Amino acid sequence: MIIWAFNLLILAVGILVVGLIKPNWLLFWMEKPSRYIIVGVSVILFMSGMVLYGEGNRQGSPLSEVAQQDKTAATEVPSDLVK
Repeated sequence: MIIWAFNLLILAVGILVVGLIKPNWLLFWMEKPSRYIIVGVSVILFMSGMVLYGEGNRQGSPLSEVAQQDKTAATEVPSDLVK
């Protein structure tokens, strides 16, 4: 999850840099693209990436380690509980 966060942060910075230099490249369908739209999209992507990084960091162990733990599966079925 942290890798996705880094990718999202790199994308946000890339969009911000390219959009501030040449907003026509990113907003090609608009006649007069505004840099405010680029900044808004970049801020939203940056905040999403930071939240994703925080959640991935809070998770503690990677998902692959959690999936490889030896836990027994529940053998009861709901019909066994009702008699």
